[in-house]
Amino acid sequence: MLDKLTFYVGVYLLLLHSKIKVSLSSTMMLTTEESAGLQPYFDFDVQRNITVTVGQTGFLHCRVERLGDKDVAWIRKRDLHILTTGSSTYTSDQRFQVIRPENSINWTLQIKYPQVRDSGVYECQINSEPKMSLSYELNVIELRARILGPSDIFVKSGSEIIMTCVIQQGPHDLSTVFWYKGNTLIQSTTQDNSIYTTENQRITVETDWSDGLTSRLKIRRAVQSDTGNYTCVPTMAISSSVYAHVISGEHPAAMQHNAAIRPVLSLTSILLLYVTLLVHIVVSKQFKIWHNHDPR
Repeated sequence: MLDKLTFYVGVYLLLLHSKIKVSLSSTMMLTTEESAGLQPYFDFDVQRNITVTVGQTGFLHCRVERLGDKDVAWIRKRDLHILTTGSSTYTSDQRFQVIRPENSINWTLQIKYPQVRDSGVYECQINSEPKMSLSYELNVIELRARILGPSDIFVKSGSEIIMTCVIQQGPHDLSTVFWYKGNTLIQSTTQDNSIYTTENQRITVETDWSDGLTSRLKIRRAVQSDTGNYTCVPTMAISSSVYAHVISGEHPAAMQHNAAIRPVLSLTSILLLYVTLLVHIVVSKQFKIWHNHDPR
């Protein structure tokens, strides 16, 4: 009787152990799944290759869902420098700052007055276990304006001067072009594509964003007082200048031709002088040799 009781107790304990083991396994699995489900994650639907021009504020947008009690940090990859953690900035470079509205999932790194040296990879990191990170590429480009044609323009009085300034890359929609004569800004009016003018719109500006950024300064019926240095100054690019010469009397093309051949004539004269001197030396030596061998 006792053996039978012992047998039944043993079977009961064995079943109870198995039940507890299965229950614990299920609980652990559920806890792991719940834990994984509560982990923070990045929103990948953001632009991660950003191009700005020198001086144009750059923004790197990082969105983190279910952050919980974790923190977000921004790291500069080239030197592993921690720029920000949470809402705090950890760099003496005050151009860097994190922007995060209250209770927002957005952690935006702002870079003011960026320079070419700021180009590179930046990482948005979450201090989870294991660490999570998302890389961003920042490209800072230096744009240069270019006025087409020679740096000196020669125009006959009464003719039209057209100066064309172009920028062929970059975010042109954020740029505006100003034209200066010397240090004086050519003032704008309320009309589109026109600037301060007298004498029935004698001076106008036309700006086009269709193929790069193109700005044309037109001066009709040029007079001698239009002579001077003209500069195209974009807000997002290095400026470019030309000098306009308004000539009365002599045809400007002839002046350009004469200006171009002056250095050539000067060089030709030097070469001619050198050859003459060389011939003189050779002839003198030959004459001496002939004189020394003269039988008389």
